[in-house]
Amino acid sequence: MTQHDTTAPEGTGLDAHLAFARRMDRIDGLGHYRRRFVGLENSTAGTDATDAPSVVYLDGNSLGRPTIASVERIAEFLTGAWGTRLIRGWDDEWMQLPLTIGDALGNAALGAAPGQVYIGDSTTVTLYKLARAAVDSLPARTEIVLDTDNFPTDRYVLAGIAAERGLTLRWIESSTTAGVTVDQVRAVVGPQTALVVLSHVAYRSGFLADVPAITAAVHDAGALVLWDLCHSVGSVPVNLDLDGVDLAVGCSYKYLNGGPGAPAFGYVRAELQPDLAQPIQGWMGAADVFAMGPGYVPAPGIRRFLSGTPAIVGMLAMQDTIQMIGEMGIDQVRAKSVALTEFALELVDAWLVPLGVTVASPREHTHRGGHITVNHPAMRQVTQILWEHDVIPDFRAPEGLRIGLSPLCTSFVETYQGVAAVRDVLRGILLGQAGLAPAGGL
Repeated sequence: MTQHDTTAPEGTGLDAHLAFARRMDRIDGLGHYRRRFVGLENSTAGTDATDAPSVVYLDGNSLGRPTIASVERIAEFLTGAWGTRLIRGWDDEWMQLPLTIGDALGNAALGAAPGQVYIGDSTTVTLYKLARAAVDSLPARTEIVLDTDNFPTDRYVLAGIAAERGLTLRWIESSTTAGVTVDQVRAVVGPQTALVVLSHVAYRSGFLADVPAITAAVHDAGALVLWDLCHSVGSVPVNLDLDGVDLAVGCSYKYLNGGPGAPAFGYVRAELQPDLAQPIQGWMGAADVFAMGPGYVPAPGIRRFLSGTPAIVGMLAMQDTIQMIGEMGIDQVRAKSVALTEFALELVDAWLVPLGVTVASPREHTHRGGHITVNHPAMRQVTQILWEHDVIPDFRAPEGLRIGLSPLCTSFVETYQGVAAVRDVLRGILLGQAGLAPAGGL
């Protein structure tokens, strides 16, 4: 990647935005964590304009960078724990690992006491298991509430459950540039509501839902609530116990850097665990895993929500990011996340809005998660060109470009470089120069 031109277009000397980015990187209390990620080992954030890495990565809300410690952990596992201990590893550690990591995640990022979080299947399967268990626990109720702009998996899974159980889907019409509010929830829940499923941070707009208020509204109707935390865990503080949340699911490959296909987590409030029968009864959720008996008896506690053999290799990498979050504290992570998205919005307003871009995310940081989305009819083409030049945001149809900023590894200078590249590519397209490298190179 060639160096991007960082001087002000009018020739006024050093760009004030770049100077601000360097200054913020110098005083960043999380800046030292950046060097713990693959490809960023020699990062010197804040020192000069060349600090942007070889790949400017603005998609950490979709797939996080790997950590150096995880590379070492997985290599050691292959040659040590697996390579030498072999099947004895199950007795050494592996059998408890889904619960051990679950407790660590609950403590560091979810506000969950021990015994309520487990690492298990994919997000899709985990969502199915917990949602199906929830509606089955309230057989007299006939409705599931969800919103029209929730992530497709959530909508597809709930439609399948409704078909299986003869339930009705009640839809909240949600905006693609905002999200679901407590007033919308109150307007739709009622005596027939069994379960409400919503995302804490909307995958498209980044809208940050009011978890405590919505959870209380659902409980007032006598229903259960399941929160999708995929776009918030590791970036936004979550207080599941304090907020009285019933159920939650989330992936580990975004802000937790668990790697592609890393298993998801599930949260089940302790008081609910004896009353919920998860529908995929497998041997790992049995009371006596090795009894091999003729019938299924669920294990007590959170283990009953496991099904098949845990994906041990797949859950190794997330441990290192969970540890980093625990060291610094999720509130500090959130503070940097807010600062990064505020800075990105400032750049968008200065550079992209004059080119016809609109902001599709909340401007108030109290209503915004860790990413922002900007809309323009040319954004699909912009994204394709940027990827060819090692600048990586992601595209969401019909015309949204998402800028995902991971607080532990994204710098302010990297954010500056990324938005500047979006500006240059879009400007080139609008001038009829599509297919050319952006002005000044990337």
